[in-house]
Amino acid sequence: MHNAAFAALGLNWRYLACEVDPKNLRAAIEGAKAMQFAGLNLTVPHKLLALDIVDVLDESAKKWGAVNTIRFEGRDAKGRWLPLPRFKPASGDGPFGIRAHGFNTDADAIVAALREDLGVELPGARVLLLGAGGVGRTTALKLASENVAELHLVNRTKARAQAIAAEIKKQFPAVRLSVGLPKSAVQLVINATSLGLKPDDGSPLDGKAFSLKPAQAVYDMIYRPAETALLRAAKKAGCKTANGLGMLLHQGASAFEIWTGKSAPRAVMRRALEQNIYGH
Repeated sequence: MHNAAFAALGLNWRYLACEVDPKNLRAAIEGAKAMQFAGLNLTVPHKLLALDIVDVLDESAKKWGAVNTIRFEGRDAKGRWLPLPRFKPASGDGPFGIRAHGFNTDADAIVAALREDLGVELPGARVLLLGAGGVGRTTALKLASENVAELHLVNRTKARAQAIAAEIKKQFPAVRLSVGLPKSAVQLVINATSLGLKPDDGSPLDGKAFSLKPAQAVYDMIYRPAETALLRAAKKAGCKTANGLGMLLHQGASAFEIWTGKSAPRAVMRRALEQNIYGH
């Protein structure tokens, strides 16, 4: 989607995918800084690790506790930090006049995707969230900030869900919280786990322990495969469903704007995603 957007705007840029072991993340970020990249996107498990690696955090990263976008910036003669595409440090400066600025574009993207793809308005909603990793934590905090009425957190490691619940109680005391499957019906189920990425993965939700039938909508952040076991079960139960393509689009478009300073051509980016994921 980024390369399609660069082409649409006539930018001589290129977006590349690189696999980095978590233990090498700091070196990878420093290497990109030294090579004067415009920026980076980070995916799991790097989003939490990067909080302690980048040089400065945007308010979005501080608020939602994860970094999924980095912009590299150089300091001009007046001491102003500018995005590298607008400012190239003098030859010989090396990486010392460059900083890594961390942002989070996931939080706003999930709200936009839920509204656009499922017609869900979050204020007053009852929500079951599966997963408490980097994107799960960000989602939980964002849902609470949107004034959901109830938020039920489920995670394989219960202590992690409990830690997020404690954090939400401090920041958003009006939200009714529970850790574990709810005993009553919810309106929205969100999967923020990685279960479903592999073709033979089952659903992250045990259908015998919790019925999807009363739920109005189910959102799975996984976008490849286009339909996970959870979404198949949700369709069978009569729920409205959507995968993570919309969230991927909106977080990517925001990252594009952070790097380039230009409005993202979202229609172009969506078409590129659909062609890549669905083949049409």
